[in-house]
Formats: sequence, C-alpha cells, structure tokens
Amino acid sequence: MIRIAIDGPGGAGKSTIAKLVGDKLGLEYIDTGAMYRAVGLKLTRKGIKPDDLISISNILEETTIDFVNGKIILDGDDVSDIIRTQEISKFASIYSQIPEVRSKLVDIQRRIAAGKSVIMDGRDIGTNVLTDAELKVFLTADSMVRARRRYDEFRSKGIKANLDDIHEEIKDRDYQDMNRKLNPLVQAEDAIRLDTSDMTIDEVVNTIVAMAARVSCS
Repeated sequence: MIRIAIDGPGGAGKSTIAKLVGDKLGLEYIDTGAMYRAVGLKLTRKGIKPDDLISISNILEETTIDFVNGKIILDGDDVSDIIRTQEISKFASIYSQIPEVRSKLVDIQRRIAAGKSVIMDGRDIGTNVLTDAELKVFLTADSMVRARRRYDEFRSKGIKANLDDIHEEIKDRDYQDMNRKLNPLVQAEDAIRLDTSDMTIDEVVNTIVAMAARVSCS
C-alpha cells in the first residue's frame, strides 16, 4: 500500500496532477480541497456566519461528502462544477480556518486512507492528515503562473474572469493559508519540493510517478 500526499498553494495544479498520477498508478484520488469547497458552499447557502460555531457544528453533523467516479457528492448532490467558482474559493478559505470544519474533514480523509492506496492533495496533507505517507510532494509555482493557469481554466469553461483579480486573490489566499493559526500551509520536512512554473503537466506527472516507483522499491 502506498499513500501519496501532495501539498502546495492554490493554483499549483495539485488536483489535476493528483488525478493523473492516481490514474497512472491505480490509486484512489481524494480531492480534499473540493471537500472544503463543498462545506463552504453548504454553509454559504444556509447563510451561516463563520463565527456561528454552534450552527456550523450542527450542520457538519448532518453533512455527508463522498467521491463517486471523480465527482464530489455533497449530501447526495453532484457539486463538482459549482464549487470551482472564485466566490466559493473565497468561502472555502474562510471556513477552512475553523477548527470544527477541519476536524470533521480530516477525520473523513484519514478514514478513507486507512485501508487502501490513495493520492490526496491539499494544504496540510503531509503535515497533518497523512503524516506517515510513503511519499510527500510540495507542489508549487510562481503566483502569476498559477493565476494564468486558473484564468485559462475559467475561460475554457466559459466562465468570465479577470487575470489581475485572480492574481490578487491567489496572493491573498497564499497569505491566509500560510498565516492561519491551525495547520498553516508549510512544506513538510520530509516532502520533496517541486516547482512546476516551467514544467508541462506530463513532465510533472512523470516526475511524481518516478518518485513513487523509487519509494515502492526502497
């Protein structure tokens, strides 16, 4: 069994890379970022404020999140597309700083990885969720490169977007993630840093697959 933890800032391509590596290695892909976005979506729809911890805890108790054929299912509904908007990204960052939210989702993530090989991406997988993962990768890229990638993704889906706005949001998200009190974004001591600014998707995928092969052989 092998568990791969991929961490890094927003827009680094973690989800895309993790999916492709998972396909190549036959691992189940767990998109933890999507889980936080799903919670952000639900709490926002219900009009719950970030400081209303009692309501948040009660809602989390009745919340179910699962992955089916690459889709994220929130309380039985496929929310894979709607959680990818810029607005939901902001809410995900806000609610992800709440201990009750992180505790709930981390428990789910650990249970999933307890009995099978997985590849999991997020911002604190190697430092908090899967501290004993066989392979940890810290995936990063220049902030403007990340902004351009996200901008192109939105355009390809027909979503209106402004590159400068996305760049500012990414820098703000980086600051929030790196400076939050609970499990801030930081590279694990035993993680391999991989800067993808000048790499193609295939190059990144093949590099991580090669890393996994070395781990399996060791």
